[in-house]
Amino acid sequence: MQENTTPISQRETYVPTRWTRFLWWLATAEPELMADCVVDRNRYAIVGMTVLGTWSFATLAWAYFFSTVVSNLLVAVLMGLFMGGIILTIDRSLIKGINRANKKRFLPLLFRGVLAFIIGLFMAQPALLYLFDKEIHVQVSLDNEQRKKDKKQKQDSVYYAEKTALTQRKNNLQFELANKYAEVAAARDAFIKETDGTGGSKKIGLKDIAQAKQKEYEKLDADYRLKETRLTPQINSSDSSIAVIDASIQKEQASFETLLNDGFITRIEALNHLVKDNAAVAFRYYLLVAILLLIELMPVISKILLPEGTYDEKVLLREQIEKELAKNNHQRELALKELYNQTAFEQDSGFIKEFFIQSENERKEKMQQELKTWKEEKTKSFDGLWDDMKRDMLTKQEN
Repeated sequence: MQENTTPISQRETYVPTRWTRFLWWLATAEPELMADCVVDRNRYAIVGMTVLGTWSFATLAWAYFFSTVVSNLLVAVLMGLFMGGIILTIDRSLIKGINRANKKRFLPLLFRGVLAFIIGLFMAQPALLYLFDKEIHVQVSLDNEQRKKDKKQKQDSVYYAEKTALTQRKNNLQFELANKYAEVAAARDAFIKETDGTGGSKKIGLKDIAQAKQKEYEKLDADYRLKETRLTPQINSSDSSIAVIDASIQKEQASFETLLNDGFITRIEALNHLVKDNAAVAFRYYLLVAILLLIELMPVISKILLPEGTYDEKVLLREQIEKELAKNNHQRELALKELYNQTAFEQDSGFIKEFFIQSENERKEKMQQELKTWKEEKTKSFDGLWDDMKRDMLTKQEN
């Protein structure tokens, strides 16, 4: 097979495509140094492809996550692009930090791995929700039904004591009324049997005994009606209180059911229940988690696994050159500033000396004039003259 290689004379004219430069940018490679690194061109393009894949996956995962939180699809897409950009920035910073100088340092590499693992683990959740969407919706329905039952049990437990007391009171009243009605029914049956000759004296008709039983029956019936009149409102009051409690429970239950949804946390809980209760789902869940984690870790893994090439050597040498140049430039600038300051000092010193030399005679003349005036006027003491001389003629020290 014929191998197509670039001649030595043409390597300096290599111009990467925009796509290649974009992949290099994703891999945090410097195009100026990469142009002459023939082998590393492809290596860093591969790293850039892994970053691109992770970036795309992160954007899709976050967009789907936000679609479960907000109702506006455009907002979900924009938030997905924003979070995908953050993941891209983190991945590029992780890759940039793995270089020849610190590639073999354990702690920085461990930190980057843990960071990538945490991000990948969270990003795997929306993807798994999408992949198990149908199964999760079934589980969400079952979980919501269980939540309804749990809510009903909690409500019943809250009102249990009050409802039990009302029910017991109602039952006691009904039992008391039923016992009284049983007495009335027994007296009525005894009266009827006495009148038809089937009981008691065996005499048909309204005889003395039948009349006595009739009076006893009427008396018991009147007592029953009085008790019924007195107890029925109390029984109805208990029924009303129980009905109010039941209505309150139903209202709270209905309000609770309106809060049930299939949001992100609810679906995550459903996914956990699926994994816990179904071995087949659990196996595929952990397998998908591992795959999705590898997608997030691939930029770091690829940067670590790919061998070092001429680009890394150039980066190291270029950095040394820039450090040395920066140091030399700093020293030169410091020397220039010192030279400037020294020259200025010398020039200013000469100027000051010349100034005092030139002004010496004038100061003496002014002193003679002040002394002459003081002698002629004799209005000022010697100390006053000296104060004026100091103020007008002596120099002041620089602060």
